[in-house]
Amino acid sequence: MRGAIGSCVLALLLGCKATPPSRLERLLATRVKRLTVGGGGTANPLPPTPGNVEAGRRDFSHYCVVCHGLDGRGTGVPFFEAMAPPIPRLDSPEVQGYRDGQLKWVIENGLFPSGMPAARGILNDEEMWRIVLFLRHLPPEGSLGDPPAYREDGAAGGDRRPDAAPVAGGGRPR
Repeated sequence: MRGAIGSCVLALLLGCKATPPSRLERLLATRVKRLTVGGGGTANPLPPTPGNVEAGRRDFSHYCVVCHGLDGRGTGVPFFEAMAPPIPRLDSPEVQGYRDGQLKWVIENGLFPSGMPAARGILNDEEMWRIVLFLRHLPPEGSLGDPPAYREDGAAGGDRRPDAAPVAGGGRPR
């Protein structure tokens, strides 16, 4: 009897190992997300001006940076590659394929099945729409450094260059 219980416990423990999702699991999760995301017919009321994109970068750096990094690609986030389900790169076709209203809906309501939390009650509509603009104009990978929360020197990364404005194509001057 003890051997059977021990075998069951061992099998359960071995089955609890977190592994990256298979191609099929990713496909199914993507389809479920697409079916549950609203806002597809809603247009962004804010124009994509450099000022709005920069304000979106600041909004993003206050709320989204802990999981997505300052550049939206996980740069400097120590657990970025280890999450299950994975944290998406925000420059990926999967994310960029959403319409603006859908991205705003995801920010506002969170996303199941994922770890994306809802920002409703934390961010206002204008902040969420500005973040959507920033997502459409992401800076080059790694160009903004590591998030302050993960830097040993504690230097602010998200607002360390308040004078720097986005340039054409979403990049930032060096």
